[in-house]
Amino acid sequence: MKKRTVVVLVLLAMVCGSGLTFALTGSSLANQAALGQGVLASAASGLKPDEVKKLGTALDLIQSNYYQDVDRTKLLDGAINGMTQSLDDPYSSYMGKKTAEEFEETIEGSFSGIGAEVSSENGNVVVVSPIKGSPAEKAGIRAKDVILTVNGESLHGLELNDAVAKIRGPKGSEAKLTIKRSGSAAPIEYTIIRDDVDVETVKAHMEPGKIGVIEITQFSLNTGERFKQELSTLEKEGMKGLVIDVRNDPGGVLSVVIDIAEQFVPKGKVIVQVEDKNKKRDQTLSKGSGKPYPVTLLMNKGSASASEILAGALQQSAGAKLMGENSFGKGTVQTSFNKQFDDGSLLKITIAKWLTPNGSWIHQKGLKPDIAVAQPDYFSVAPINKNATLKFNMNSDDVKNAQVMLDGLGYKPGRKDGYFDEKTASAVKSFQKAQKLGVTGAVDAKTAEALETELIKKIRDPKYDNQLKSAIAEVQKEITAAASKH
Repeated sequence: MKKRTVVVLVLLAMVCGSGLTFALTGSSLANQAALGQGVLASAASGLKPDEVKKLGTALDLIQSNYYQDVDRTKLLDGAINGMTQSLDDPYSSYMGKKTAEEFEETIEGSFSGIGAEVSSENGNVVVVSPIKGSPAEKAGIRAKDVILTVNGESLHGLELNDAVAKIRGPKGSEAKLTIKRSGSAAPIEYTIIRDDVDVETVKAHMEPGKIGVIEITQFSLNTGERFKQELSTLEKEGMKGLVIDVRNDPGGVLSVVIDIAEQFVPKGKVIVQVEDKNKKRDQTLSKGSGKPYPVTLLMNKGSASASEILAGALQQSAGAKLMGENSFGKGTVQTSFNKQFDDGSLLKITIAKWLTPNGSWIHQKGLKPDIAVAQPDYFSVAPINKNATLKFNMNSDDVKNAQVMLDGLGYKPGRKDGYFDEKTASAVKSFQKAQKLGVTGAVDAKTAEALETELIKKIRDPKYDNQLKSAIAEVQKEITAAASKH
């Protein structure tokens, strides 16, 4: 079973940053130079003489006997790719110069592409998470989506870097994706306009009642300082409670999330534990002092890696509430080696696993929220296939999706089971009239596009964000409870 992961730096028209794999900066469990040596170098730096001979023989045989000319560099890269594949680890990967440069850009907080991170699992390209506010998220791409084709070309069985190359493209060009989604019988099509993305990783505002909200889209190198700035501003404005929103945050740099967690975890308490291959654990203890106000962290299934470290630290060492949905479940630590190669390539290897303060390993399980809160069903509805007009007496998933959209927009079709009845037709007519479309009662391509456009507007309006509203209400409840004790 082959599984590999890389950051896809391609903007969908509507996120992944450093992503599910988070880089270690500064000191780490292992010496990077020592770990990085010996990869297809020479017998003196890691390979035994018989291993050098075996690889050299294979290389010579292919070059001498293959029926076409071969690129020697491509063969060597393929050998290293084979090594990472044999680890059966979706987070260890080898990147050529171009992909490595794109990966480094995401660590720094800006990149071009669709704005999503993907992994390769059993030959399929799977979305880990879209970046909040990216074209990917705006289009409706979700964690766990499988990308089947791009502009008609199948991605199945491709090397992940090759699949990424097909998704990438010039700014302004179209990426037509066919998506397979759990719970949807038929594939879903998205047309996304590629673009440049300069990710602002931290956004903040104050809600009524002096409740602050800080949103973190990924943990890039500049995120820690930006978070401190925004937190300080909110506190100076008299903030009484805080919501930290890491929904669809795929992760990032370990030292950055530790820096952020330290501002809430009291001195001496554990933020995270990292365990190496020899079962040796390294605990990171807070040097901070904690906060006097209540904190709630908002997460969903796209919250991964560094987001989960922050969630675990705040819940178990700072008494914060976790709200929303179960997180992704990525509990391993990667580090990147590029100085050991002289051609700009990069090898990313899983070097350890991380544990929550109480010693839990959340890998492939995720963290459960203290208070589970789901979004309305129209938040996750699939786009409508626009190749056929939906009419009275039809029964299909597309009809069901149209009904969910109509209901979400307040047009009350009376059912959401996929059967196109008279009441559904009446709801469609009402919508068409409001949008100044031809009033036919049938869902043609123009009506479907209008439904999706209006729904996206509603989803992007904070007043319909059920999870955020619930988190704010929970903080307000804790503020009131604390005030009544004094």
